[in-house]
Amino acid sequence: MKNFDYYKPDTLKEASELLLKLDKSYIINGGTDVVVRLRNELMEPDALINIKEIKSLHEIIEEEESITVGACVTMNEMAHHKAVIHDFGILVDAVHYAGSGQVRNLATMAGNICNASPLADSATPLLVYDAKVLVYSPNGDREIPITEFFKGVRKIALEKGEIVTGVRINKYKSVKGVFRKFSRRKEVDLSTVCSSVASVDGEIKIAFGSVAPIPLRAYKTEEFLKDKELTDEVIKEASKIARTEVSPIDDIRASKEYRLDMVELSVVRGLEHIRDN
Repeated sequence: MKNFDYYKPDTLKEASELLLKLDKSYIINGGTDVVVRLRNELMEPDALINIKEIKSLHEIIEEEESITVGACVTMNEMAHHKAVIHDFGILVDAVHYAGSGQVRNLATMAGNICNASPLADSATPLLVYDAKVLVYSPNGDREIPITEFFKGVRKIALEKGEIVTGVRINKYKSVKGVFRKFSRRKEVDLSTVCSSVASVDGEIKIAFGSVAPIPLRAYKTEEFLKDKELTDEVIKEASKIARTEVSPIDDIRASKEYRLDMVELSVVRGLEHIRDN
């Protein structure tokens, strides 16, 4: 591992200025992804910038119509927050699958999505909730819809000097759905396929992970399901359409065909859950 400089700024402005000034500089938050990549020599930074000292990033802010989870809120803190549990059960279920309890004591949802892995556990719930990623920018703060945030494997829609400060999720009158994860082991394993299938204020929304270069929404399937009764025939047809919206690969965890089959199964079980509960 090559030597690198390490910084702990107190403000977003200072952190952003460091990113702009230093070549090959990266944000570190919980460190559960960055440290692994360092150890495996998958990244060789000149500098790491730890944002843990920025106090405003540790807050969960509940408002009448939304909840904002700060970038430094750990997954365990979020998953045990009463307001998050009450309004965003699918997200809480997904977070409980993200690594071990020890990992969740350090890992953050912001870090999970910024790592931009196709199989990020928190990504599919955020997609069906139509979350917004909050960004500090030298040119003024902005929001990025989660559906536009992922640009490729480990590529996100941030410009140089920008920092994710949190994730905002709107509250809905009615949400019913399920997060599902298929993996080689029941506990502490990467997703072979993961999905969120939900009825959000009466509209079916479906998202998948680990079956394309980015986590994605199944828009064609959603459009097919619009205003339809969830009969067995409709559910079966929806699962077939979903299969055409993904592009999985063969790898050490599973074959392409297995992943396609699990996409279908995820849709069938998810829609049956919505219909029968």
